Formats: sequence, C-alpha cells, structure tokens
Amino acid sequence: MTQASSRKVLVLGSGGREHALVNACLTSPLVDRVAAAPGNGGMEMVVDCFALDIENPQAVLELVQTEGFDWVIIGPEAPMTTGLADVLRDAGIAVYGPGKKGAELEASKAVCKQFLADYQIPTADYAHFQALEPALAYLKACKYPTVVKASGLAAGKGVIICEDAQQAEAAVRDMMEHGKFGESGNEIVIEEFLEGEELSLMVLISGDQFVCLPPSQDHKRIGEGDTGPNTGGMGAYAPLDLVDESLMQTIEETVIKPTIKGLAAESIDFRGTLFIGLMLTKEGPKVLEFNVRFGDPECQVLLPLCETDPVDLMLAVSEGRLKPETVRIRPGAAIIVVIAAQGYPGSYNKGENIGLPVSLPEGVHIVHAGTRRSPTGQLLSNGGRVLGVVAHGDNLRAAATKAYAVCNQIEWPGATFRRDIGWRQLAREG
Repeated sequence: MTQASSRKVLVLGSGGREHALVNACLTSPLVDRVAAAPGNGGMEMVVDCFALDIENPQAVLELVQTEGFDWVIIGPEAPMTTGLADVLRDAGIAVYGPGKKGAELEASKAVCKQFLADYQIPTADYAHFQALEPALAYLKACKYPTVVKASGLAAGKGVIICEDAQQAEAAVRDMMEHGKFGESGNEIVIEEFLEGEELSLMVLISGDQFVCLPPSQDHKRIGEGDTGPNTGGMGAYAPLDLVDESLMQTIEETVIKPTIKGLAAESIDFRGTLFIGLMLTKEGPKVLEFNVRFGDPECQVLLPLCETDPVDLMLAVSEGRLKPETVRIRPGAAIIVVIAAQGYPGSYNKGENIGLPVSLPEGVHIVHAGTRRSPTGQLLSNGGRVLGVVAHGDNLRAAATKAYAVCNQIEWPGATFRRDIGWRQLAREG
C-alpha cells in the first residue's frame, strides 16, 4: 500500500487518542512532518501544536494551506459533524475521517438506529422522542432495566442505564426538561437493555473495502468491577478472547457487510474508522452504537498491535486504495490504564503537578490526554482523563503487570485509576 512520497500530517484533537496518532506518525517512514491542533502537554514535547478551533472548518483549512499540510487525521467526532472532511477534500487535501453525512451516524443516535433498522442490522428494540410527554408515556410500557440515551453527542456520558421507572423518568426529565446534555438531549432514544459482554470493534472502511482491527474491550464505569457512573473510558485491552474466528465471521456477515451496503445505498463516502459497539447476547451479536472515529482509549491499544504501519493503513484508507489482504497484526496483547483526576466524571481539580518516571520498561509508553505545560515546563493536570499507561506483552496478564508497575510510579496525589482493567479476561485466563 505504501506510496513513495512522504507526508506532512496535521492531527486534530487534544486527547490520548490523538497523542497515540501523533506517536504513530512520528515513527512512520511515510511522514516527513507531523503537527497537532490544539494538542496537549504531551504532544507539545514532540511536535508543533497550534491553538485552533478545530470545529471551524475554514480556520482549519487556512492553517493547512498556510503550513503546507497535505494530510489531515481527524481524531474526535465533533469536527466531523461540521463537515470539515468535506471542506478539506474539496480543497484537494487528503483526510482520514468521514464527511458530514457519515458523521451523522454518531452525531444522532436516532439516525444511527434508523440506519440499523433500514438495513436489518441486529440491534436493541427502541423508540425515539423529541417531546417529553410521549417519552414519559412510553416508559410505562418498558421492561426494566432500560436504557435512556441523549441522541446527540455527549462525550460518552449521555447513556443512562435505568433500573426502574423512577430512574428512567428522572433520566428523561434531566435530558429533555432540564437540559443536562444541552441540545444533545433535545431528542432521546429509549431502548431495551441488552445483557451479555460488550466489545468494541474498529473497522477501517474505504469505499467497499474494510479491515477489522483486533476486537477490544473498554471499561466505561469509574469503579472497579464496572460500578459507578459512566466515563469516557477508564481503560481497555485487546484482543478480546471471546471473539473467535467463527464469531468474527458472524459479525462480518450480519453487521459489517450490511453496513457497507447501507453506506453505499445512502451515498456516504466513508473513509475512516467506524467504531462498532457490540453486545454479545444469547441471540448473537447486536449493535449498541456506531461512532465514526477511533475509540478513546481503544485506539491506544490497537495501534501498537498493528504490525503493518498504521499510518500506511490510514493513508490507504484516505486515498481509496486499501488492500485488506496486506494487513498484519502483531501477536500478544495490549492494555491501557487511564489515570484520571480525583472526582472524575464529576467535579475535579486542574493544575495539579504530575511527576512521570524518568525511564520506562520495554513495551510500555505513556500517552497524555488532559495535560498542559506550565510556563516553567512543569507537567500539570488539565482534564478529567489525564494520562494513559499503555503496555504490550505476550499475553494480557504480562501486559497488565507492566502497565500497573508504571502506574504506581507516577507521582500525583490527585490521581485515580482502576486496578482491574481486563478483569473478566484475566479471570478466564486463570
């Protein structure tokens, strides 16, 4: 897939996912220059970072043209919903990420659910509402637990699992009456609660060609044993042992291939990552959600598992020349432990000093998510999810042992992290 010309790459975003993408670009022979916008304290140490409103397509285009970037990797979902990829492609710039029409699959859960229904892709039964009273009336016929979702973007926090009608009514009122998630909650989806084990599947799509990266599992809840409120993700690992060749074939036939056909039927030119959230139910795999970008923190464990240069892969996707048969995956397992600020996902402090280990063991690296640099160069916390310790090992237990050894060396009294990432698979491994 490799082309001879080297690229000048701009990575858009400020989180751990984007730091991982920057690192991949820095180690790729295909990249001549890499920069980030707006970046974070970790990215500032290794590349140029530009203060920029990445949800303003014209501002991004101006920077790209001024600095001579010829390829843009869009990390988060919000810029995609503005039509940024369309604007850049119209100007002749290669882009990793779908245009505005493709981004609707994540920007509106109602649109996503309708797409799944239209193309007979297995998912939970649901109804969607734009008015409060019909939604409250629908709750009276629901089985519990049930799930209430803000239809729009809500930074991974707009999904509420309700154990009874009282909780469900409170969730609906919070979204539609009290504006808990702003405009994202003006329309909601109420759907059946699916039981089983959840997995994340990142599918690189370019036209009618696709590549599945190893299945991974994210840990959304703040507390160990998957308890407490949802977060943007407290850790992840890959590959997931529950997905054997037979199950992967079932997912491809019942979910991925119908999705590819649906994208074509809807005239969606999708060039990027389709994140498929799946629940492995007794009736088979069912789709929980679509996202239109790499998951965070899943991206951070998937890139190290790519034996094929992930930059070569993404560039081939962007340029419509993906060849799935050439993709190779490394053996072993990878894990990330997310280190968050005390109090996250509620209120938390910023500006706390962080001391990182001077050296790291082989197969371990740290990505920055919510950090910044003080005027004197001190690393400071600047968000809810702040750091991620990523490790690769021969198996999940080996990777986890390395990751947690480094977590314990980080000097930051305000830090909190889960100590059980991968616990289900570790229990199965014995």
